[in-house]
Amino acid sequence: MNRFIAAVTAGIMVACAAHAEVTEEDIANDQTITSQIVTNGMGRGLQRFSPLDILNKDNVKNLVPAWAFSLGGEKQRGQETQPLVYDGVMYITGSYSRMYAIDLATGKEIWQYDARLPEGILPCCDVINRGAAIYGNNIYFGTLDARLVALDLKTGKVVWNKKIENYKEGYSYTAAPLIVDGKVMVGNSGGEFGVVGAVYAYDAETGDLVWKRPTIEGNMGMLNGEESTMTGELNATWPGDMWKTGGGATWLGGSYDADTDTLVFGAGNPSPWNSWLRGAGQASGKDDHSGDNLYAATRLGIDPATGEIKWHFQTTPREGWDFDGVNEVVGFTDKDGNKRYGTADRNGFFYVLNREDGAFVRAFPFVQNITWAEGIDETGRPIYVEAARPGDPSKAADGEKGEPVFAVPGFLGGKNWMPMSYSEKTGMFYVPSNEWGMDIWNEPITYKKGAAYLGAGFTIKPLFEDHIGSLKAIDPNTGEIKWDHKNDAPLWGGVMTTAGGLVFFGTPEGKFIALDDESGEELWSFQTGSGIVGQPVTWDQDGEQYVSIVSGWGGAVPLWGGEVAKKVAYLNQGGMVWTFKLPKQLAAAE
Repeated sequence: MNRFIAAVTAGIMVACAAHAEVTEEDIANDQTITSQIVTNGMGRGLQRFSPLDILNKDNVKNLVPAWAFSLGGEKQRGQETQPLVYDGVMYITGSYSRMYAIDLATGKEIWQYDARLPEGILPCCDVINRGAAIYGNNIYFGTLDARLVALDLKTGKVVWNKKIENYKEGYSYTAAPLIVDGKVMVGNSGGEFGVVGAVYAYDAETGDLVWKRPTIEGNMGMLNGEESTMTGELNATWPGDMWKTGGGATWLGGSYDADTDTLVFGAGNPSPWNSWLRGAGQASGKDDHSGDNLYAATRLGIDPATGEIKWHFQTTPREGWDFDGVNEVVGFTDKDGNKRYGTADRNGFFYVLNREDGAFVRAFPFVQNITWAEGIDETGRPIYVEAARPGDPSKAADGEKGEPVFAVPGFLGGKNWMPMSYSEKTGMFYVPSNEWGMDIWNEPITYKKGAAYLGAGFTIKPLFEDHIGSLKAIDPNTGEIKWDHKNDAPLWGGVMTTAGGLVFFGTPEGKFIALDDESGEELWSFQTGSGIVGQPVTWDQDGEQYVSIVSGWGGAVPLWGGEVAKKVAYLNQGGMVWTFKLPKQLAAAE
């Protein structure tokens, strides 16, 4: 039921009255303005690095809880949100498309908004929401029935509510929006239902659609209410009419590179998973890319003004393992002063790209025992092990099930949605990864609107007895893994680094942890009571540094994880915001 709970105390309303609107400059400088967090990623470049060093390796042991807030009700499930902080208020989203405004000083609720979700929504991977964005006097977030909502920051009242796509066809939306030059940039979810991925830009003030860019070739873009240009070239890499249900959902949102004025979004798995139906494996030679299925499993550089594609880099052409291609793209400057992007793909390889044009620079594996490819060639294309591709069911004796294979990584990826961090202090990426594989096989499938469109079966399996999760410190210049923090259960939450030399992350077992960024040594931890799949943030307030994480077990692992799901079935759901601070009197203590 849709409900809006307004503030009832005069003190809270007075505190909110001091609110000043968020400008493009505020957003552009979000990583360096340490008293606020108004963007996903603690800055549109998604480095998730804070220049704060009040809290450091010597005093982090003195970090103590300041307050906790319960999301309440029976709607626990997975809590993957990243908190936002502005003008004395914290804003979080919750499962089932909820939004909360919380007083930073006390942890008391100011207002709550619950989206009115219809019957029949079709979320793939739990009823999660990954966060919001602030601009002007509004806060923006998406809902599971594929809508984009603008709420008033002070009151939580709806300013506008726009339909992105039709949820009955399998579309949904879970990512945090991205604000650039007064436009709200969003993607869509639903690749398992044969939708067509797209990136959309809405006018932040009115909610009007400015442009739409589909991510599957053959589909027409929109600009200012009219058709613009076709994505790619019709049937260049897709057979027949399959581009009409080609997948490529943009379900994780994107980043913005101010240096090149480029949006960077990833497009997910092609539909269906059964690659033989899409012409995959039929290429006659190295230069024949007719089965690549562009622009699925691809990173796209997009003009934020028009939605035109500037460049593309496809991580897994002929994708047949649900490796997707949506994982975040993070800008950084390498040791030689070159402007680069780093992205850790579900396929198990970490890629470094040129920021000017998305061109391939280098790639290296960041998980163990990869089976589907021998490596990446000098152009950035995989060197396939064709025997590791799930078999063609049409060649099977019964025509019902292709030859199964054991593939590494599993379809949940060497790294899934959970955001990594890049430290400007160490020059390293801190990547939450998982070591697992899967039995996978292909099956016949026919598209039906609103029905699952996979054409595959699978079972995820752990690779090692002592761990699945692995937080790795990686040098992007060499591919060297400096250290590796192993965890029994899969890692499924975000990572944050700070100038104080700390790496923060949480585990499904409920531990919120701070590590030494150079050695990986554990310096501090706190048991939150439920599994952590959220994203940590930090800010300063009245001379003290605060850290916050949302705890609440869920997400894709317990739903899709096969043998791994059984391994973590004992974990409890929850729904709490935990906020910690380093008191001034303990900041200098050792």
